[in-house]
Amino acid sequence: MSGLISAASIPDLRKRVVFTLLMLLVYRMGVQIPTPGINGEALTAFFEKNASTLFGMFNMFSGGALENFSIFALGIMPYISASIIIQLLTVVVPQLETLSKEGESGRRKITQYTRYGTVVLSIIQGFFIATGLEGMTSPNGVPIVIDPSLHFKLMTVLTLTSGTAFIMWLGEQMTERGIGNGISLIIFSGIVARMPSAVANTIELIKTGELSLIFVPLILALMFLIVAFIIFVETSQRRIPIQYAKRVVGRRVYGGQASHLPLKINVSGVIPPIFASSIMMFPATIGSFVHIDWVQRISAAFSPGTVYYYLLYVGMIVFFCFFYAAVSFKADDVAENLKKNGGFIPGIRPGKRTSEFLDSTLIRLTVVGAIYLSAVCVMPTLLIAELKVPFYFGGTALLIVVGVAIDTISQIESHLIMRNYDGFMKNNRIRGRN
Repeated sequence: MSGLISAASIPDLRKRVVFTLLMLLVYRMGVQIPTPGINGEALTAFFEKNASTLFGMFNMFSGGALENFSIFALGIMPYISASIIIQLLTVVVPQLETLSKEGESGRRKITQYTRYGTVVLSIIQGFFIATGLEGMTSPNGVPIVIDPSLHFKLMTVLTLTSGTAFIMWLGEQMTERGIGNGISLIIFSGIVARMPSAVANTIELIKTGELSLIFVPLILALMFLIVAFIIFVETSQRRIPIQYAKRVVGRRVYGGQASHLPLKINVSGVIPPIFASSIMMFPATIGSFVHIDWVQRISAAFSPGTVYYYLLYVGMIVFFCFFYAAVSFKADDVAENLKKNGGFIPGIRPGKRTSEFLDSTLIRLTVVGAIYLSAVCVMPTLLIAELKVPFYFGGTALLIVVGVAIDTISQIESHLIMRNYDGFMKNNRIRGRN
């Protein structure tokens, strides 16, 4: 409580928190605005039947926007897919790699390319969805699209693309003027918004006897253990000791103190599961709407619940763990900065040897982080599928919710500590574990 009072007493932090909450409120209001030309009752009946399939997973990440087929039905996934493509191209295209090293101006240019890519992907996805909906009906045979036509396709593509562009702008504004990462908070709010209805559906199934009451404590215990495990790993660090040599400047002596370089066990955070989920949903979504035999076979082979889906999903998570770690942590630059400032790792020679040591340490941490993320994202989903829980709330969702919450609270604490307050939680400040 004292942490909340302290946060509310700082004008700048209070403005940031209020701004973030208002932007999230705007997003949740937009989720309720339907796209023109859709039979809402038929679409709702369709999603009730397909809640545990790919549509249910996509609907969870969009916070229910797809089920309502609102103006935000595509969610933030096109932006994430565009970010993945641009980051991959940055590694292989020399011009983009040069831009990434040009500081703020280069970062703005890459961000602009990401925005253009988001619009292009939104147009493609919007067209496929509009085309697919024209041939879909509810379980009762009622058409989902009221008046299938070219006008409906164009209106749907324009509406969905504009909605995604607006969500992208909201996320950027929250990151710049609010607290926390705006894109992550949008995904976080979408997942959390689905939880009350999922719990209500579970209670209803328990009352009707479709779900055994015996499994409920097991599911709750599983979720509690996973949350505790995620918090433990996300706050754990590998602290590399750093020693600074003494330097004499004029009549003063600088350096000589000991410090450490903190490296998180999970260096890449929640980025790999989000990226992997985005990639897994994009081709499967196309396969769900394109009724061609070979496309349907591929879509069925890589749909949620199949062995191929989980193998590819884990492979994607591992790939993005190593990719994001390599992009976000430059061992050569860190070693060079340590050398310039008179710092060194005890027992390791400065320069190339330090860079090699940091690289090997990062690789080991990334291996551990990839195993952790794969286990958290896949194992609970497999267990929940076996227990027949009637909503898609597996490890990926738990990881995103807990990870984003920890990151946001840490940023709030940083603002409090800068102004000599005790932190958001007075006696339980979030610290890295050694």
